Amino acid sequence: MSETISMTPSGQTVNDTIESEEPSLIDWRDMWKPLAWIVGGFLLFFFLPVDSGRFTGAVIESLALAKWYAKEHVLLCLVPAFFIAGGVGVFVSQGSVMKYLGAGASKILSYGVASVSGSVLAVCSCTVLPLFAGIWKRGAGLGPAIAFLYSGPAINVLAIILTARILGPDIGAARAVGAIFFSVIIGLFMHLMFRREEEANAASAMYMPTPEVERPLWQTTLLFAAMVGVLVSATWGRPAQAGSFWSAVFAVKWLLAGGFALLLGILMVRWMHVKLYKLVLAGVVVLVPALMVPQYPLIAFSVGLIAFTTLLTTTRGETESWFTASWDFAKQIMPLLLAGVLVAGLLLGRPGAEGLIPSALISSLVGGNSLWANLFASVVGAFMYFATLTEVPILQGLIGAGMGKGPALALLLAGPALSLPNMLVIRSVLGTKKTVAFVALVVVMATISGLIFGGLVTR
Repeated sequence: MSETISMTPSGQTVNDTIESEEPSLIDWRDMWKPLAWIVGGFLLFFFLPVDSGRFTGAVIESLALAKWYAKEHVLLCLVPAFFIAGGVGVFVSQGSVMKYLGAGASKILSYGVASVSGSVLAVCSCTVLPLFAGIWKRGAGLGPAIAFLYSGPAINVLAIILTARILGPDIGAARAVGAIFFSVIIGLFMHLMFRREEEANAASAMYMPTPEVERPLWQTTLLFAAMVGVLVSATWGRPAQAGSFWSAVFAVKWLLAGGFALLLGILMVRWMHVKLYKLVLAGVVVLVPALMVPQYPLIAFSVGLIAFTTLLTTTRGETESWFTASWDFAKQIMPLLLAGVLVAGLLLGRPGAEGLIPSALISSLVGGNSLWANLFASVVGAFMYFATLTEVPILQGLIGAGMGKGPALALLLAGPALSLPNMLVIRSVLGTKKTVAFVALVVVMATISGLIFGGLVTR
């Protein structure tokens, strides 16, 4: 309260009491974000086009894609990948990662190792994420880590062979060459764009103490070979041509997966103090459904995952650390992947079905070899989810509908390496700026490659 004194014409004084301003109880700076979410959610549901057949069909496709993803990829691809990523965090010393993939490592060595490491994994753009997050958190340089992130789903030997057989040797060869160069060039560009951070990381790494190595490198290599063997065997797809070598491998894929799992269990008994009787019990538990319902191998595989988790959590020491690290990756990545799959299904649908965006519109926009056609193919490929090897039959249908070979290559170079779920997870690991830079580099380079290839094949 404050008081003022004023004079009247007759000379009398008047006391005027003036209320001082009190601070506002409303802090708009803290309110606008939740208010925006509430208003946005209200408007979304208020104008929800539930009477539209295309919208309801897109919702069904979104749920169907999520169901298909859960059945075909979560247990067979993602869960083994989480365990591999957790193993990277526990068994691979930071010194080893810094030596081969660190910011201060030789560029030829680091990018060569990153590209080769990715090429041996027949994984999709989402399955590679836990592995990428694992080596990134262990101190890998940004460039080599990005090279690994791209090379995992893009430099897939099986996919390149299938591309050459179905879409033609010219597209198969262009995909192989383009993917190899992409992984290195995009990694180098990311390194240059964020050079100051990389230099700071390299400088700090010089003063880091050399960590103690608990086991020789050959033991760690054998452990990861067994885990990768389980992952690759379990996800081995049925080849298009019967009677080939690959179809023979497919016929025994579950025997191979079981053999690699047994090798992993023996190594855990020898080197991680897991009790032999626990391994025997786990093997018996897995064999029961494998023999009783051999037509449903996913049941035995799921039981095997539960048994493996039990072995990790009931043995003290590094096995518990292994499970904890794997669980940290799972709880960080899985929710974002699920959200991304739902949105991708809503917008683009599944292969052979439509979402909100009509497939006929997509096909009409990627004919010929114009800059727009290649750019559009790159962008659509970047946001659409492709499981391992599924991009080939999808492109076969699009090419039959009039898609040019240039845009087809652009989609092949951008699609398998990126997806909307993939982007959401990369952002949680690297941040918005680096994620936008990586996506933009992939789209731009895929567009340029499509233009060049399309111009060569149409001469």
